[in-house]
Amino acid sequence: MPLLPRRIWSDEDWQRIQLGYWSRDMDEKWDVFTEGDVVFLHRSWTGHGIFEATFAPADGGGRQITEAVVERDPERRRSSDDEYDCLLLELVLSTIVLGEPAQELRSEFMELTRRRSGNADVPAGLVQHSALGLRSDS
Repeated sequence: MPLLPRRIWSDEDWQRIQLGYWSRDMDEKWDVFTEGDVVFLHRSWTGHGIFEATFAPADGGGRQITEAVVERDPERRRSSDDEYDCLLLELVLSTIVLGEPAQELRSEFMELTRRRSGNADVPAGLVQHSALGLRSDS
C-alpha cells in the first residue's frame, strides 16, 4: 500500500491488537489475527485476506504500521482506491479490534465514500455496516 495510517499505536493498543478479533455473528465482517509483527485482516464470511499490516516500534514508543499489503484482485474485492484502503485499515483496527468510537475516522470514511460514489445522500449506517459491520451509532 502506498498510503499507510500515520497513527502511533500505544503499547497497550499493540497488546490488544495481538489478541486479534473473531467475528461472533453474521453481521460482523472481520476476523483479525497476528503472527509476529504482521496483522492479518480477513473478511469473516469468505475468509479472504484483505490486509496484511506490518508493525514496528515507533520512535518515542508505541508501534506504527511500516508496511501493508491490500488485496487488489477484482474477483475478491472491488476497491482499488489507496486513500479508501488506508482509512479502512485504520478503521477496522480502531473500531473493531480496539472498540474505539473513532468518530473522526468514521466521518472521513463517510466523506470519502460519498465522494467516490458521487452520491451525497448515501446513508452512513448502510456504508459502515457494509464495510465494517457497524451501524453509524456503534
